[in-house]
Amino acid sequence: MTPREFDEDDVRIRPKRSSRPRTKDRPDYTKADLARVVAVDRGRSTCLIEGGENIGRIVTAMKARELGKKSVVVGDVVRIVGDISGSEGSLARIVAVEPRANVLTRTVEDDAGFERMIVSNVDQLAIVLAVANPEPRHGFVDRALVVAFDQAIKPLIIMTKCDLADPSEFLAPYIDLGIDHISVQRGSDLTELRTKLAHKRTVLLGHSGVGKSTLVNALVDQANRATGDVNDVTGRGRHTSSSAVALELNEKNGWIIDTPGVRSFGLAHVERSRVIGAFSEFKEAIEHCPRNCSHDEADCALNSMITDPTALARLANLRGLLREGKLGS
Repeated sequence: MTPREFDEDDVRIRPKRSSRPRTKDRPDYTKADLARVVAVDRGRSTCLIEGGENIGRIVTAMKARELGKKSVVVGDVVRIVGDISGSEGSLARIVAVEPRANVLTRTVEDDAGFERMIVSNVDQLAIVLAVANPEPRHGFVDRALVVAFDQAIKPLIIMTKCDLADPSEFLAPYIDLGIDHISVQRGSDLTELRTKLAHKRTVLLGHSGVGKSTLVNALVDQANRATGDVNDVTGRGRHTSSSAVALELNEKNGWIIDTPGVRSFGLAHVERSRVIGAFSEFKEAIEHCPRNCSHDEADCALNSMITDPTALARLANLRGLLREGKLGS
């Protein structure tokens, strides 16, 4: 059999994928409108334009593809382009997220490597707890304080349902630390609370059923945040808020951000040294610890220098966090 000779029809030339030359130039968005994200729901962000001729306009936007996996959360200051008319059905694009002053995050305990952002750019973290039903937990407060101190956010403890019990005993260790606090109950005068919220962006953090949404409805007209009860079997609150939302106070002199109730608040993302720094009452004793002390060993100075029952309870929380990467539920 005679071998066949090749000709030009046997040579296939792959066409170029694109005739468009590559460039490193990127669009310049420095003059795009600045807006504050006030809600995020199913890929759509509600933004409030903060400058220029469109100041105060509410715009719906989606994250641009060039932002990749970068998250957009309530509190972010972003740059938006496209249709910023705010009319029904319009959709703008978020093309840049400005540098954040701080971020409130938690580690999802089912996956210690997954860090979830809750909100950004806040002045105050209000840790909301009920005196009873559900019972308050020092471990949760200590976790929240670690993140607040780590991100330079002012903490505020709000005790609700104070008609059911006296919150003084629970608050005692935090009063000694100088943590700002306030006690309220349904129908009580909120003048003092309004004063503490004035001229600040405050995020409410707490378990389901402690009364966060009830507070929001009392502080903001027509907020209409859904409220729920506590499960009689588990003692836990039922989730009523499904997403974070920022709302302007009635006095127009501050904002509060209502967040979904949290089941857990992991801290695996916070460095060990910064966790220890959040327990300021132990600073002097720790200076007497041996080098590279784990603070959970026989030679630890905390063993002999900390004797007060309240301080010992706080020390147990600190050691639990350092040992297990969490403070307990």
